[in-house]
Amino acid sequence: MKKLTSCTLVTPTYNWTKALELLLLSVLNQTVLPNEVIIADDGSKEDTKKLIEEFQKIFPIPLVHVWHEDNKNQKPKIMNKAIAIAKYDYIIEIDGDIIMEKNFVKDHLQFSQKGQYLFGSRVNIQQSILESIFKNKTINFNYFSKGIKKRNRTLRIPFIMNFVKPIDKISSKLRGCNMSFWRDDFIKINGFNESLVGWGIDDSEMIQRLHNIGIVGKRLKHSGIAFHIYHKEQSKS
Repeated sequence: MKKLTSCTLVTPTYNWTKALELLLLSVLNQTVLPNEVIIADDGSKEDTKKLIEEFQKIFPIPLVHVWHEDNKNQKPKIMNKAIAIAKYDYIIEIDGDIIMEKNFVKDHLQFSQKGQYLFGSRVNIQQSILESIFKNKTINFNYFSKGIKKRNRTLRIPFIMNFVKPIDKISSKLRGCNMSFWRDDFIKINGFNESLVGWGIDDSEMIQRLHNIGIVGKRLKHSGIAFHIYHKEQSKS
């Protein structure tokens, strides 16, 4: 069995405490905990700060809140600030609307390799069950759960990863809500591009620059399972 590397879990957030609460509960549910969690807060209000302070009281690992003033979408800037203070070699990035399956961190660490980044898919939690999951603080889902889409992706079969080949260009399946990379590689390409202030391209643009320096990608198949909480899509204009 491979010795697991140390890691920092980083997530952006912006004014959605209900989703952030489920995310943090799913951190506590991990079979392998990250060494620290950093919340990259793009200018949320006081209720987000209070929620994080409540979790800091019960977290068995450091839970760090990095905040800057709200100035429209500045996710790349706040993510750079967060990763700049990360203390560990490997960065696992998720979005603030993700609930992690209990082996999520373990899978990212198990399949991490030098010269590579990892990216996973997501199972979509539908709008019809949002009220229920927020009320009941639901963080466990499976193939038979109601109100999810792409349920085949709930099946965890890590053995399949023995047959997954690395790729040397960006996959159309890449999603910033579920990926991981080496902090040293991220620093080599100067992090996220802070001139990108729209929505939806900062992760893939950063990954392209990793490819430009020879880093290859590997897709997590039936591993690194993440559940994405439904929300209206922002404008990409």
